[in-house]
Amino acid sequence: MYIREDDPVGSRFYSNGTLDVAKLKECPALLVTETGGNGPQFARVAYITNITLGHSEAAIQYAIDNSIQPISNAELEGHSVELRLGRFGLSHTCWSVCDVDLFKLLLQNQQKRSISPKVFSLEAAYSQDENLVSIMMPFGAEFNSVYAVLQQSIGAVGMESVRADDIWEHHTIIQDIVNIIARAKVVICDCSGKNPNVFYEAGVAHAIGKEVILITQSEHDIPFDLRHIRYIRYLPNAEGLGELSASLQSRLRSIRGW
Repeated sequence: MYIREDDPVGSRFYSNGTLDVAKLKECPALLVTETGGNGPQFARVAYITNITLGHSEAAIQYAIDNSIQPISNAELEGHSVELRLGRFGLSHTCWSVCDVDLFKLLLQNQQKRSISPKVFSLEAAYSQDENLVSIMMPFGAEFNSVYAVLQQSIGAVGMESVRADDIWEHHTIIQDIVNIIARAKVVICDCSGKNPNVFYEAGVAHAIGKEVILITQSEHDIPFDLRHIRYIRYLPNAEGLGELSASLQSRLRSIRGW
């Protein structure tokens, strides 16, 4: 464990020759997987919860902060000086205390990795409405009764609904569609009829981390890549739409934590 009292950085964590565990626990930790083996290795940000010091070793307990994305070892190599890692640090078990703003370093790295679509903008994702549900479904008279039930069900749980034909904010249709997906807390996708637009919109919603509820009149309309995800099957008659409403309200309440 590389925290030496004579080290300019490590000395800050000593009091009268004794390691100040409480002070060390206040610092964020970067847990790095040793480089080697198959596949990429990743580091995670964590907080030390307890340290038990022995004669020549230390037992460290920690809790990972899952709100912060992992960073790959390959990317860490670009910060080997600040993190005092180098090839040795990435390939051996060791601990050190670094005089670096870990969160600033990770933020700068994340900005370099940020995905920026070329076809549309995702800026609307930064203004998510916790009460908004976007409806993605085929347009056609045969779906009017379904749409009415979806609107009623969403309103029954205190949320608001929006569909692409409800707005016109941009010259390009795709940007309006992406905006209502990005702003929504939940996206409902009706896969009935294997509509390619709905599949595209479901992919966008999944990619940006939305809660997606799939519904369909036939299980055969759910594409292979989505069959591992639960969906609501309904019949387009009075009884079937009533069951759809009940199932949808139950799922929305669950998402909202009710």
